[in-house]
Amino acid sequence: MKFLLFTFVGVVHLFSMNSGKAIYRNGIPQKTFQEIKEEIACYGDIAKAIINLAVYGKAQNRSYERLALLVDTVGPRLSGSKSLEKAIQIMYQNLQEDGLENVHLEPVKIPHWERGEESAVMLEPRIHKMAILGLGSSIGTPPEGITAEVLVVTSFEELQRRAPEARGKIVVYNQPYTNYSRTVQYRVQGAVEAAKVGALASLIRSVASFSIYSPHTGIQEYQDGVPKIPTACITVEDAEMMSRMASRGNRIVVQLKMGAKNYPDADSFNTVAEIVGSKYPEQVVLVSGHLDSWDVGQGAMDDGGGAFISWEALSLVKDLGLRPKRTLRLVLWTAEEQGGIGAFQYYQSHKANSSNYSLVMESDLGTFLPSGLQFTGSDKARAIMEEVMSLLKPINITRVFRAGEGADINFWIQAGVPGASLLDDLYKYFFFHHSHGDTMTVMDPKQMNVAAAVWAVVSYVIADMEEMLPRS
Repeated sequence: MKFLLFTFVGVVHLFSMNSGKAIYRNGIPQKTFQEIKEEIACYGDIAKAIINLAVYGKAQNRSYERLALLVDTVGPRLSGSKSLEKAIQIMYQNLQEDGLENVHLEPVKIPHWERGEESAVMLEPRIHKMAILGLGSSIGTPPEGITAEVLVVTSFEELQRRAPEARGKIVVYNQPYTNYSRTVQYRVQGAVEAAKVGALASLIRSVASFSIYSPHTGIQEYQDGVPKIPTACITVEDAEMMSRMASRGNRIVVQLKMGAKNYPDADSFNTVAEIVGSKYPEQVVLVSGHLDSWDVGQGAMDDGGGAFISWEALSLVKDLGLRPKRTLRLVLWTAEEQGGIGAFQYYQSHKANSSNYSLVMESDLGTFLPSGLQFTGSDKARAIMEEVMSLLKPINITRVFRAGEGADINFWIQAGVPGASLLDDLYKYFFFHHSHGDTMTVMDPKQMNVAAAVWAVVSYVIADMEEMLPRS
């Protein structure tokens, strides 16, 4: 999951100057903004029908129950693991049984890393066994482990200032949590920066807004020309404790053992299903979430919820007997947690048709109670999205924010395709993110119902409007 900062922006309708004039594109008359507003308003009854079915009708709690069945059956779904491939095969069958069209698997080569057995014990100034989670793609330690004195720092700048002290030690980062996008740099780059100054290993304070002694894993990246050293996340509590000890002048010694291994890339698949468009089947509105997860917890929140409300969006449209003018396409990405590997392969395979993509949507920030929709696109497209979101007044979710980017749809957005991400109440998200706590207990079926309704209304209306979203 990649988290991006956002700001709420109220857009002045930039179409006012053209509100009464015909607009031409390639010699073809385009609708005025007033005509587009009137067209969107006509979807009010359909939007209410989707909301009623998802939130109050026979489909309520369906996405929650479908998700619970998968994650209870399969468990976490790490890239390269048998459990991920089992989940993909189950979803392939589920989508076929749901009556969706063109259900198929698109092959992807993905990283295969396993953490193995791991432990960290503080030997001085007292014996203390620490909870750790090795970071994705980390190498392991020798079988006997690494036993070394610790250097505690709070920033990369402090590490540079104290570089002569770091050689031959284990660097512990106790960086303060500001927000995810800034603080996660320590998880991603911490091992490389420590290795540059001669450290033997790095232990990084978990990137979490709250902790009950819970380590949080995630991907880290090595750099060519820099020695690879083992790296893991420790709890907020242990990072702060060692920082206090160091400030008192205590000598801290830790023994780190990690059985982590990297294996050759594995075979995997993106999972695809559609409701084929009735008038412009070659044009696409894409809804998505990622099916893989880390190897702890159940991957229910990150990103089972996003994957399953995306499936639910198509199910709701199908159950109401609706068929939009454009193709509504579901993609369940593989290996998102390793850097959007599945999404990149999909983009490489389909980018020649990027002009036919009206909107790409990704849900990967949880499926708690939605706050609105994050959107990236032209000002004209944003104004249209605001009108579409007004159809969700019955559930009081109408706001459009900036920054619709997501790890799996950024390739399309960079190519000029409008993009949207579901934004919801993030208060709890980073409590559980990439931890043992990411289980079905975090999920709320009623909130998932509302998230699915938002996802279905937006995707259907954009897919059914006469014109594609305008680009810059």
